[in-house]
Amino acid sequence: MSDELRRTIDRLYEEGPAADRAAARDAFVQVRDLLSAGRVRAAEPDVSSPTGWRVHAWVKRAILLGFRHGAIVDMSVGSLSFADKDTLPLRAIDPQAGVRVPPGGSSVREGAYLGQRVVCMPPMYVNIGAYVDDDSMIDSHALVGSCAQVGKRVHVSAAAQIGGVLEPVGALPVIIEDDVLVGGNCGVYEGAIVRRRAVLGSGTILTGSTPLFDLVRGEIIRGHGECPVVVPEGAVVVPGSRAVTQEPGRSWGLSLATPVIVKYRDERTDARVELEQWIR
Repeated sequence: MSDELRRTIDRLYEEGPAADRAAARDAFVQVRDLLSAGRVRAAEPDVSSPTGWRVHAWVKRAILLGFRHGAIVDMSVGSLSFADKDTLPLRAIDPQAGVRVPPGGSSVREGAYLGQRVVCMPPMYVNIGAYVDDDSMIDSHALVGSCAQVGKRVHVSAAAQIGGVLEPVGALPVIIEDDVLVGGNCGVYEGAIVRRRAVLGSGTILTGSTPLFDLVRGEIIRGHGECPVVVPEGAVVVPGSRAVTQEPGRSWGLSLATPVIVKYRDERTDARVELEQWIR
């Protein structure tokens, strides 16, 4: 990626509404095409970072230019009526990559990357800036939000939500590393990081500031500063609750929902969460 394009994006972003519209649209389209091809990412692994990931704020700025300088146009398909920014069309799926998007109402925006052999079960949605790596599955009614990063061999189960983030531009997006199972009706938001081989049981909700109670190691995992909560490698997380200790909550017998690590992956867990190969 040329430094010149980055400087152009940063300059046009800082100029705000006064930026040259044609130049902004052209710069955005260049970045959008690179995102679709997987040649740039909104965030990428970086062992020197405290989180293990580095955000590319200039990529988010480019996406925001596409929103700001796009024109709302008719995007209807047959009898279905749609209207959106002309800079944000749906992505054409290349059958040569082995990606499966069966009929049924799924949408993938241009500027999202789908790796080889990704399966998208209808209806689901992948937003601009998202990165879904090889052999992953996005199941029915699931969402992969703007700039979210999903690793290899990940199963995002039915109705799960992988939150997106565009602003602030320096904020880390949600990170789902390789070989993770995200159970049905889970929600992962606010830049939370799920390390490789972790399992989120159905209904688990994680945010960047959610305290995570590890029963195995006897510790509470919290986000701090710019580092969000991080689910450890191989952790098996389920929904739990903790009692409210302050009044009047204690007198009322209230409790708060909280995620709990109940074990770490073993051979039995591996067998239960293995991706089904017959449908690929």
